[in-house]
Amino acid sequence: MIVALLTTLGQVIISALAGYAFARLNFKYKNFWFFVILVTMMVPPQVNIIPLFFLMRELHLVNTFPALILPGLFGGFGVFLMRQYFLSLPKDLEEAAKIDGCNIFQTFFKIGLPLALPAVVTLTIFTFVTTWNSFMWPLIITNSESMRTLPVGLAIFKGNFREITMWGDLLACSVICTIPVIAIFFLGKKYFLSDLLSGAIKE
Repeated sequence: MIVALLTTLGQVIISALAGYAFARLNFKYKNFWFFVILVTMMVPPQVNIIPLFFLMRELHLVNTFPALILPGLFGGFGVFLMRQYFLSLPKDLEEAAKIDGCNIFQTFFKIGLPLALPAVVTLTIFTFVTTWNSFMWPLIITNSESMRTLPVGLAIFKGNFREITMWGDLLACSVICTIPVIAIFFLGKKYFLSDLLSGAIKE
């Protein structure tokens, strides 16, 4: 839960800030850097596992919470999603905020971010589910059972059976593991569905 919540919170904040910058600000090589971010979405995550492991080893972060959280703080999909949503917002609201004396950060936190709530909720759900179900990276970067996440723990729990599989205990653990994912979806379902259906009906 610690890994999933901190990773989700960090990625939502970073993606929202980066998406707003790419959508509303003008800076040098903006299109180039956005293209670089899009390229990262084309690289399979399995390719990054070995370099990330060596990097974490050099930083002495193996088998720690930072090693589980830091690689998930940035995601090209999140930046792309937030940028596209910010581009769809009317610029008149931001211009009115500037007239009222708001700076860039005030405009972002008071105007842009509240209006982008559907996109924020959508990114929160995707990031939380992806992090919660992550198996390969927690398995590689941790070497103690106390640091391993639930999917890895569930696999270890099943592997502890010798002659007979205790299906009752195994399925009970599986149900417990799915409860947070179902809960967060139902909490954000209203905004998540409204975001998916936006633009589907022409007024």
